[in-house]
Amino acid sequence: MFQQVLAVFLVLGLLGAALWLLRSRGLARFAGPGRRKSRHLEAIARLPLTPQHSVHLIRVSDHAILLALSPTGCTVVESLPWSQAAELEMAQPRAGAAQ
Repeated sequence: MFQQVLAVFLVLGLLGAALWLLRSRGLARFAGPGRRKSRHLEAIARLPLTPQHSVHLIRVSDHAILLALSPTGCTVVESLPWSQAAELEMAQPRAGAAQ
């Protein structure tokens, strides 16, 4: 039984050493608990038009991109800075607010 426990700890130690070696050389990235990387690509909204067609709003770094997806491909409808897109959303009245 002692040999089996020792073997498990040996394997875990080797895995930890391999991870440390890879991280020190820049070959592996690991964000532990409490570390959150900034997201450079984020899906903001999706509007399905038909079962095969949809419109997607994505944020890429500091740009907002509106994409139209269909079975034949993907088309960029609009691309503008994120700050300008946020201003446009703030200027739009909500559907329930006018009532």
